Amino acid sequence: MEPRAPLLVLLLLALARPLEGQQHHLMEYMERRLAALEERLSQCQDQSSRHAAELREFKNKMLPLLEGAEKEREALRTEAESTAGRLDRLEREVDYLETQNPALPCIDMEEKVTGPGTKTKGRRNEKYDLLTDCGDTISQVRSMKILKRFGGPAGLWTKDPLGPAEKIFVLDGTQNDTAYIFPRLRDFTLASAARKAGRVRLPFPWVGTGHLVYGGFLYFVRRPPGGPGGGGEDTLQLIKFHLANRTVVDSSVFPAEGLIPPYSLNGATYIDLAADEEGLWAVYATREDDRHLCLAKLDPQTLDTEQQWDTPCPREGAESAFVICGALYVVYNTRPPSRARVQCVFDASGALAPEHAALVYFPRRYGAHASVRYNPRERQLYAWDDGYQIVYKLEMRKKEAEV
Repeated sequence: MEPRAPLLVLLLLALARPLEGQQHHLMEYMERRLAALEERLSQCQDQSSRHAAELREFKNKMLPLLEGAEKEREALRTEAESTAGRLDRLEREVDYLETQNPALPCIDMEEKVTGPGTKTKGRRNEKYDLLTDCGDTISQVRSMKILKRFGGPAGLWTKDPLGPAEKIFVLDGTQNDTAYIFPRLRDFTLASAARKAGRVRLPFPWVGTGHLVYGGFLYFVRRPPGGPGGGGEDTLQLIKFHLANRTVVDSSVFPAEGLIPPYSLNGATYIDLAADEEGLWAVYATREDDRHLCLAKLDPQTLDTEQQWDTPCPREGAESAFVICGALYVVYNTRPPSRARVQCVFDASGALAPEHAALVYFPRRYGAHASVRYNPRERQLYAWDDGYQIVYKLEMRKKEAEV
């Protein structure tokens, strides 16, 4: 048994030599990998240091530029404020100069004659006798207040000068059949105004934006259907609608042939109704004289035409009009829209001398007036401007008659 022990030891020694060789190779491999990792870490550190240095350099370059840009922005803001101030002063000076210019000359009513072939009711081109002691005219537009934006670019919002003082009436669009009624102005200014409104469905769709609410009635213009007995293309019908009873009280075909839009900048409106201290009026134009506006005094009870006038106010450039104390004020603008102004005043009674009529400018706003309504109880204008509802407060003065 003893000779076998040295043999076993030799066998174990022979097997241990290959294991030692493998361990040696493994150690060398691990050392190489660690060296490679160290080299890559060193490179990453160098790159990070370089990037940090570049970032500091970039920051140092940008800081003066940002400071300069901030100074330039502040200088531009100051210059813009100064320019706005100069522009406001310039506009006030322009307003003053415009008010010093005389109004467009009005043709004396006694020299005007009715054109041939005219078929209208009532007296034509005779001076109008005022029924009230109204003797005021516009001095200037004192202030403007934008209430909100409701509806489309064209429409009408107004109050009833003979009805509840707070109730608001809104007719959106140039062809529609649903009117909105708000119990108070506050309800109309809310974001959820449409849910606060009562809705009145009309028996016929209206045409244009020449409607009027007066004495509990809605007066609007309707185009009758064509065909035999239905009227021609130029035939328009005035409808008197009772808002409380929801019924048509009266209707009348407007007694003028060849109707055309009275305002060249508002082609959807053919008859523009207005109310003042004297009652109900209508502004229109015909092909017989396609360059000037016509004015008619209406009976609010029967819709009959009491008197008619051919005014010297041009259609070209006109966008809307309103009546105060028997005098027609025509609002003009440009295309594209600019600042609106009253450029022509025609007093049917002759109580206001043309050279004494103030030609006022309206404050800057969004676009062009689709409608303007005068409220004789409040001495304010309710205007629809590109979907915005605006109130203009007026400053009045006594008329100065011709000598």
